[in-house]
This record gives sequence, structure tokens and C-alpha cells, in this order.
Amino acid sequence: MSGPPVHGTWEPEPATRWEDAFLSGNGHHGALVFGDPDADRVIVTHHTLVRPDGDDGHRRPPALAAALLALQDRLLAGDTAAAENFTDGRPLQWVRPFHPAFQLRLNRPPAEDTRGIRDIHDSRAPYRRAVDFTTGETTATRAGWTSRVFVSRADDVIVQHVTAPHLTLDLSLDPRLPGAPAGLGVGHGTVLTPEGALLTLRARYPGSDLAYTGVTLAAVTGGTVKLVPPGVLVEGATEVLLLTRVHRHTGELDTVAESRALRALLDTPSGTAPYDDLLARHLDHHRTAYDRVTLDLAADPAERALPGSALLARAGGPALLERLFAAGRYHLLSASGLLPPRLTGLWTGDWNTAWSGAFTTNANLNLQTASAAAAALPEVTEAHAALVHRQLPDWRDNAREIFGTRGAVAPSHTDGECGHTYHFSREYPLHLWTAGADWLLKPLLDHDETYGTPDPRTTAALAEVALFYEDFLRRTDEDGHLVVVPSYSPENRPANASWGTLNAAMDLSAARHALRAAADRDPEHADRRRALAERLPPHRVNADGALAEWAWPGLADTYDHRHLSHLYGVWPLDEINPYDTPGLAEAARRALELRGAENDSAHGHLHHALVAARLRHGAGVAHALDQVLGGDYFHASLMSAHYPGRDVYNADAAHALPAVLIEMLVQSTPGRLVLLPALPASCPRGALRGVRTRFGAALDLTWRPDGSATAVLRPDRTLRIELRTPSGAERLDLTAGKDHVIGVGAR
Repeated sequence: MSGPPVHGTWEPEPATRWEDAFLSGNGHHGALVFGDPDADRVIVTHHTLVRPDGDDGHRRPPALAAALLALQDRLLAGDTAAAENFTDGRPLQWVRPFHPAFQLRLNRPPAEDTRGIRDIHDSRAPYRRAVDFTTGETTATRAGWTSRVFVSRADDVIVQHVTAPHLTLDLSLDPRLPGAPAGLGVGHGTVLTPEGALLTLRARYPGSDLAYTGVTLAAVTGGTVKLVPPGVLVEGATEVLLLTRVHRHTGELDTVAESRALRALLDTPSGTAPYDDLLARHLDHHRTAYDRVTLDLAADPAERALPGSALLARAGGPALLERLFAAGRYHLLSASGLLPPRLTGLWTGDWNTAWSGAFTTNANLNLQTASAAAAALPEVTEAHAALVHRQLPDWRDNAREIFGTRGAVAPSHTDGECGHTYHFSREYPLHLWTAGADWLLKPLLDHDETYGTPDPRTTAALAEVALFYEDFLRRTDEDGHLVVVPSYSPENRPANASWGTLNAAMDLSAARHALRAAADRDPEHADRRRALAERLPPHRVNADGALAEWAWPGLADTYDHRHLSHLYGVWPLDEINPYDTPGLAEAARRALELRGAENDSAHGHLHHALVAARLRHGAGVAHALDQVLGGDYFHASLMSAHYPGRDVYNADAAHALPAVLIEMLVQSTPGRLVLLPALPASCPRGALRGVRTRFGAALDLTWRPDGSATAVLRPDRTLRIELRTPSGAERLDLTAGKDHVIGVGAR
């Protein structure tokens, strides 16, 4: 491994399962690399690959606006099951599933003349496969054989370079992956070229005009190349360079033009090897982003040197947290570009991807991208913004068709193409959920605060969300407060009522936040929107002293659930915190203590940790982390699973973990900095460098076992902020361009 162990991971054996394959990606293409010297595989993915199902006409929001007033009347009158009939009768319809494209196979014929390189085939010879997070490069080596793979952020191409003294390989593009539909129409093309060979694979979806085409250019040095359909046989080479792309399209892809484009990538400055030139261009983008933030927990060097699987078997300790933090930022960056990460990031080896490999926006996507602003990954926020702004027209349809309003309502599930709300059922009435647009816009607001430049697209989107609330919030209770009706708390229900009900805490927080944020950006309509926000009811504290999940009197809480939607006001919002609203913060902490883990979904534990950190509850953060680190959630690839025991490949834990580790050390708002709010005892010393704050400053933090700490702020703006540390509170005056050193005393 070219980078130090904390910025990469390694294994002493090739991957035998795609879940353990090392990952590379550029936010468009993804690669899952097995690293087997005898039968290597690279599974190719692309964010655009979602399987059509011929049912596009039904991918529309239900036309229910005419029945809304009657539903509201029934719910306000006490009919707790009224919303169960607020539907157009359709069955549950999943979004179109994400799937892999094909696998690039590099097989060594068993009868190969090794000519002195017998060790390459000897399983007893030293073997190592690794991924370097600083470069995005996966490597595998045994004796004289080496394979290196990365996905270029500069040239949008998967690059693989294989070398050996006498290299014989059978190369092919193989679409046979688990779950591939029987009716998938596959055609292969292979031609010899001056460089070596061009391999193409065209796959047409059953019953559709859509297809996708993979193209691999093989540049061979030394030896010979023979056509052996459906691929080629390379014999006696010293190196093979493979350049691969995949395109989703209608009609036919111009493979001649694509071949010409790939061939152009081989033209390098005099004396520069093509692989090295491609890697250098890629690093200008990838390394620049990755290197912005580092976490050092002063782990034992011997533990840092262990394979990832060995670290995971120890289920805790600073070395594992360091590596998972680094891996989480690496995978999050690698999955973000054309779109933000899916439930599986950018990777899958199976066409039957759990929950369609969708973007699930009522917790999962939101948790995965939670570190983007603080962890200095604006590339992630840009990908997130691309999803939001591309789908705004569909969000307008949702508002109009379901609620009869202007403005925008986001869906809870999307395949990345369609933003219509059509995935819902009686048990999951996700079409009633109105808080999604606010949650999806929150990272864009955080980004603007962090870098100091409001994005006019975010301002325009906020205005549309505010328009929705202006039209939707028309009903009132007996005290004159506005009522959110119907209301839904994903994906829970009251103990004594049905799913669709009134005044879910999340809906109240989201409406208040969206109206106030829109007011802050639009003075012309500010007074009206702030007045509307003030008419929403306050949160309710139940008989257990906990923040109630539904503010409507009489609705009983259901505590054992994986979602923590009612604590949206704590995280990601700043509505409820220990400094401005200590009473509500205490009620939120009580609600967190009472919350069960239900089915031990990884996102539930990480969500719990984020809320606990905001509430300065270090023990709660530590407990949630222990559940994940001790629950066997991580594959050898350091990609995570949804359930314990590595059950169901899922990126939630992998991508959300960096946010948890940052939040327990540093929190910020546009006017406040909180240092060491929830530091677990397992991390007595360390250094976090390069994080960004929402008041426009970079920050380096070091802390020591005696409780003392030092922070260095490098502000971009001149302003006054409030500082909160374990020692107390004070005001700081910051000057743009001038470093400010903060000392925290020992306990």
C-alpha cells in the first residue's frame, strides 16, 4: 500500500465475495475489485444504471388533492384511521432498481508457460491487496504480478494496469451477475487494434428501448493478442492497460467514437507512461479533496498496520475508528459526482439490490451526506444539489397532485431519475410526508453558511418549499395554532392511532425551519413567512418527560423504532439544543433514552449517535458506536451492512460514521462553536485537522487525556461567535485571515 495504513486498508487474500471487493469510484463509474492473480474480476457500475420496468405511466403522484379537505376534517374530528383510505388504490410500487453493468474478467489459463514466474500461481507466495484512500487506487500483488485499478475523476474512465514478466490473460466482458434478468439481450464485439484490442458489450433491457454499452480498450505491451470470442487472449505480454467506460442509452452507441476517445487517453507527454499520466490527472481532483481533513487518534502503530478484517475482529479501539473515518470519507467522495450516494453508495454486484438501491430521503441519504460540510467535501454537496435541482419539477407535481398546493414536496424514495411520489402503501403512507424537501435542502444551506456564498438555486428551492407551506397550513386547532394535517413521522405510528395523523414533531420542525430559512433569504416575503412559522404549535412533552413524537394531544408514543424522526429539531436542525432551549433538550434526551433499536438497522444506531452528540451525551454516543463496531456491520472492504452480521450491503454506517466522529468533537452554527461536546472515554487523545465550521473558518483541534485541548481557527470572515467548551462559555471576536488559538483547560 503506497499510503500509510490509516489512509488505506489491506487484506492478505483476494476477495471471494463481491461485498469484500475493494472499491473505487468517481461519482459516475464505480469499480469493485477482487484482486485475484489467477481469475481477477472488476465489477463495473454506473449511477445511471437503473432497470426500466415498462411501467413509466404509473410513476406519477396520486391525484388526491380533491379529497384532502375531507381527510383533514375526519382527522381533526378524531378519526384516527382516516388516512388509511387516502390513496388511489395502487399497490406498493418500488422505484426502478440500481444494478451492475458487467464484470471485466482477467483469467490466467491453467496451462500457461510460467517461465520462471511459477510463484505467481503459488498460493503460498506472499500476497497483498490494498486500497489507498489518498489516491483511490486499489492494488494487488503476488510475486512478479501486480494489478492496479482506479476510477479517474479527471477523465471519467476505469483504469486497470496489470504487469508480470510473462503475462498471459483471457480478457472478456461478462454480464453474468447474480439476478440478471433472463431476457437481457446481450451482444459482444471484439476487434484487434494497433494497441491491442477493443471489447464491447451491449445489453438491452427486456421489453424496453433502453440499453447500456460497455467498452474496454486493451493496450498490450509485448506478446501477442488473439481473438477468442467473446474476448481476447493475450500471450507473453509484460503489461496490459485496460480503459473501461459504460453508457446507458437508447438506440446504438457509437463505439467507434468511444474507441477514439479512449485511444486519445493513451497519448501522453514524451516519457510519461499512460497509466502514470492518467493517475496524475486524477489525483489533482481526488487527493486534493481527500487530504483536506484527517483524524489521528494516536492509535498503536502495530494495530494500524493490521489488515482491515483483523481490526474489525477487535470490535473497537482508536485504530479501527481512524480507519473507518478515513474509509468513510473516501467512499463518500468516491460515490458522489453525477449523484450523491445511493443506499449501496455507487456499488453493487447483484441485480436484486435491496430496496432497489434507491436514494431513500427520510433518513438514509441524509445520514450518509451528514459530514459533507464539516468534513470539507463540497463535492458531495454538489452531487446532492444536482439530485435536488434536477427533480424540482417533479416535486412541484407532488405538491399539486397530492395536496393541491403550489410549491414543492419531495419523495421519500427516488431512483435518481424520477422525483415523483409513487412509493407508498397502507403501512408506509410515505405520500403523506411533507418534511422531505426541508431535510434535503438543509445540507445545501449548511454549505452556503460554511463557504459564505448563498447559492441562488437553493434560495429559489427554499421559496418553493415555503410556498407549499403557505398553501398547505390552513387548518387550526382550538387554540388558534396551525395544524399539520395529514402528518407522518417516518416510518413510525402512534401506539393508539394509524400512521397518517396530526402534528408529527418532524413536520412541525421542518415547516418552521423552511419558512424561517426562506424568510432569511427573501426580505420581500419575510414577514409573512415568519408570522406563519410563529403560528405553528410548540413541541409537546409527554407523561414520561420525553419529547413526544406527535404534538397532538392524546397520541401515544411508540418507542421501539429504528427511526428518530421526532428528534429532527435536535439534529440536523439547531432548533433544540442545550444552550438556547435547555428544557426541550432535556426532553429530547429523555426521548432518546427511551428509544429502542427495533431491528438494529445501522442507520438507527448512527442517527442515535448524532442526536446524542448534539445533546452533549457522550455515553449515548459511545453506546451507539459500540453497537455498530461490535455488531459485525462492516465487510472487509470497509463498506457496511444494514443489519448485524454483515446482512444486506448498505452504505449508511460507512458514510455516516465520519459525521458522528466529527460531531462528538466539533459542532458549529453560524454563530456558535462547540468543542468536545461528547468525547467518549475510548478516545482520550487525538487530533482532528481541516474541518470546516458554518461560520466560515477552518479548524484544527488537538485534545489530551487530562481534558485539555487546543484549537486553531482560520476564519474567512470577521465576526463574533459564542464558544462553548467543557469549561464554560465565552465570546470570541474573529478576524478574517488571522489565526485564532483557543486553549481549553485541563479537568
